[in-house]
Amino acid sequence: VQLQASGGGLVQAGGSLRPSCVASGRTLSNFAVGWFRQVPGKEREFVTGISRSGSTKLYADSVKGRFTISRDKDKNTVYLQMNSLKPEDTAVYYCAARQSALYSRSVDEYDYWGQGTLVTVSS
Repeated sequence: VQLQASGGGLVQAGGSLRPSCVASGRTLSNFAVGWFRQVPGKEREFVTGISRSGSTKLYADSVKGRFTISRDKDKNTVYLQMNSLKPEDTAVYYCAARQSALYSRSVDEYDYWGQGTLVTVSS
């Protein structure tokens, strides 16, 4: 499966963005999906994950209550709704798919990755 992440951009603190992760080649609903983010010099970190069925989700403490992950099976897409953005949310955001029913917090357990989309939050 090929993943294409888009929807990043520049936004002021307190604003919102909704990156999307579109899959091609295979049905994304057959995979658990995670969003990760990375800033230069740091390791890629887990942001949120959604199970294959969409019934189970997990959020990092740093984004809980502000970010929402969802999936649209008809569009073969997973979304990341980002509200109340903070400058510390600035990063390249990556989506990843895992051939499993459940997401993982570990980057090593994902089979496919998108190319990343840059989110910049100004203060």
